[in-house]
Amino acid sequence: MTRESPLHRTEANERHRGPNPGAVALVFTALFLASLIPVTGLVSEPHFPSPLQPAGEIVTYFQSESAKVRLCAFLQFGSSIPLGIFTATMVSRLRYHGDEAAGATIALFGGLSASFFVALSALVQWTIGQPGIADSASLARALYFLLVATGGVGYSVPLGLLIAGISIPAAFLRLLPRWLVMLGLIVGVIGELSSLSLIIPQALFLIPLTRFPGFFWLIAAGFKLPRSRPGESGRA
Repeated sequence: MTRESPLHRTEANERHRGPNPGAVALVFTALFLASLIPVTGLVSEPHFPSPLQPAGEIVTYFQSESAKVRLCAFLQFGSSIPLGIFTATMVSRLRYHGDEAAGATIALFGGLSASFFVALSALVQWTIGQPGIADSASLARALYFLLVATGGVGYSVPLGLLIAGISIPAAFLRLLPRWLVMLGLIVGVIGELSSLSLIIPQALFLIPLTRFPGFFWLIAAGFKLPRSRPGESGRA
């Protein structure tokens, strides 16, 4: 029987410990996209209302589609957990690779904020979906705009910080492909610009322009960010 040398054990233990962030990002994406199915035109009409629609249509939707709204809220709340886990894992992995700049801390702030606002938006949506809540038009509208704000710009702006906060140190440390870094910076900038939707309703399109490319970026970066330090895998 051969005994494993202390050097070999040390090198084996130097691999970053934690969940696979790419797989975690896949779970987050799957849960969030699944939450959209009950409330989009893919299943039935009417679909989830836009802030640009008349107030009467918004209130009527929540009065008639409360069960779908609650299911959507349940799945979106569930998606907030893997987003937080992804954030913690990616920041830990950047630190493992020696990043000491502010980027990783900014990413941590952005990712945990995005996770928090997804959860908050889902809980507000669940509240609107409770029987009798939408009977008060003014209350339903107030809660609706709160969920739109927290789940829209409240998510896209900190998500931009998460993505840019990972991309910049990963670029300096050469941990991610150049194309993925550039895509991350573009999505990050769009995420910050989406804050304009608070004063310019026509800028609402910047939110999905952050959200959906962001899904791809999180998954790709999660699988691409190395688990081992350069050179470790090639040691004898």
